[in-house]
Amino acid sequence: MSIHIALVEDDDVIRENYTEILADEGFDVEAFCNRQEALTHMQNQMPDIAILDVGLHQDRDGGFKLCSDLRRLSSELPIIFMTSRDDESDRISGLRLGADDYITKDIGINYLMVRIEALFHRIEMLTANDVEIKSDNQNIISAGSLEIDRNRLTIAWKGKTLDLSLTQFWILAELVTNPGEVKHYDKLMRAAKICVEPNTITAHIKTIRNRFRSIDDQFDCIKTERGAGYRWVEM
Repeated sequence: MSIHIALVEDDDVIRENYTEILADEGFDVEAFCNRQEALTHMQNQMPDIAILDVGLHQDRDGGFKLCSDLRRLSSELPIIFMTSRDDESDRISGLRLGADDYITKDIGINYLMVRIEALFHRIEMLTANDVEIKSDNQNIISAGSLEIDRNRLTIAWKGKTLDLSLTQFWILAELVTNPGEVKHYDKLMRAAKICVEPNTITAHIKTIRNRFRSIDDQFDCIKTERGAGYRWVEM
C-alpha cells in the first residue's frame, strides 16, 4: 500500500519539485500551499505522514499553528518540519508542539527518504505489536512518582499525565529503563524508531524536561552527560 504524504509548502516551485520527487519515490502525495487548505483536507482524511514548512505566505508561524492543530486531531500522526529556518529556538518550538523531526531544506533527497521511512516504520511496528501490548500487564510500570503505561502509550508524574508526542514517549520510556545507565543519542533514536540528528534528540529532551516541570518545578531526574547522552536518576 502506498504511503500517503501531505506536503504543506507555500513556495510554488519547491512544492511542485518535492511533490514530483516524492511521487517518483513511490509515495502518494497531496500538496497544499496554506494552513487552512491543508487543515480542512486533513480533518476529513488524515495522511500517513505530514511534511510542513514553518512560514506559510504571510503567516510566519503558520506551520507551527498547523502542527498544533494536527496534534490535537491525532497523537500518532508522524509530523516532519522541512524548512529553511534553522535557528535552535525554531527547532525547539516545532518539537515542543509535537513534531517528530525538524530538518532543513538543504538536505539531500536520500536523507529525507531515510527520515520518512524511519517514521513510517515506527508506526508499522506499533500497529503490529498492538494486540500483544494490550494483553500484557507488565507494560504498566510504576517507579516512585513515575508511571508508564505502554498499553495507552502514556506517562504520568505524580498522578498527572505528561503531554508527550509518540517520539517523546519512546525516548523517555527508554531513558527510564535501567535508571542510572547513560543512554547515548543512537540508543534513544533506536527506541523511538527514528533517524535524526543528535540536536533533535537534545531538543526533544528539553521539551520532555519542560513537560515534567510544568507539573513539578523541582523535577531534576534527567541528567545530561556531555558527549555521552542522558541518564535517568531517582529523586
